[in-house]
Amino acid sequence: MAYAAAQQTARDPGPDRAGEIEAAYAYCGRLARAHYENFTIASWLMPSAMRPHMHAIYAYARAADDFADEERDLAKLDQMERDLEEAYDGHPRGPLFVALADTARRYDIPRKPFLDLLRAFRTDIDFKGFETIDELLEYARYSANPVGQLVLFLFGYRDAQRGRLSDLICSGLQLANFWQDIALDLEKGRVYIPRADLRRFGVAVEELRRGAVTPKFQALMRGEISLTREMLLEGAELHRLVGGGLRRDVLMFAGGGLAILRAIERAGYDVFRRRPTLSKLDYIKLGWRALGGRLKP
Repeated sequence: MAYAAAQQTARDPGPDRAGEIEAAYAYCGRLARAHYENFTIASWLMPSAMRPHMHAIYAYARAADDFADEERDLAKLDQMERDLEEAYDGHPRGPLFVALADTARRYDIPRKPFLDLLRAFRTDIDFKGFETIDELLEYARYSANPVGQLVLFLFGYRDAQRGRLSDLICSGLQLANFWQDIALDLEKGRVYIPRADLRRFGVAVEELRRGAVTPKFQALMRGEISLTREMLLEGAELHRLVGGGLRRDVLMFAGGGLAILRAIERAGYDVFRRRPTLSKLDYIKLGWRALGGRLKP
């Protein structure tokens, strides 16, 4: 199994730095648990030995996202890139990069996915929106897909077929988040719905700002959700191509995205007055279905 092979090839850092590395992973774990996410980056279904490495990846993405989204600080993103390069050169600075460097070394993870995430976050600072759905998916190629690629690396998968399905799940999750967070993003001056789609359905940005749930807006949302659902369902076929250590999480990730789409539909596409979210019961249902190898469209 690829997961077992990846575990066997992970190298021991030695006792001299073991304490520092353990503390670094603990720091990343605290950061991961401190942030609410609809789609947990290291779900309880994942093998416990993999969770620290997932936390390290999440901590990196979370820190970069905060610099872009909350602080809008391009200089800090540039510093993160320098810190990443130093970590890969064997000189990690700070607990985040100590943990990340250890994970990258153990599982032979290339720099590119981490650099791609920074590329996406830089565009968030100078946000211009997207003309077409293809442009939005190109953004997701850098903002979301690298996370799935990193997970596959952890479990020893590097082939194009699994990579394509992982990209579909990650891009689908990204789109589901956008449709869920239309109101929140408007507060930040961002509209992720492609301008071509707004024109096609006759929806003006001013209507979005007013929170107008018109028949035209509902038709727009039905179209966006239909595309997103197709992506998630196709990508979920990845669960048939991975071992048990990852199979359930694939179903959890894809299932979480589908559950958000259903929540938006149940709300009559009104994402303005109350943000559609998943409850603890929803997560229990997702986990139960994942354990049984099932997915609800």
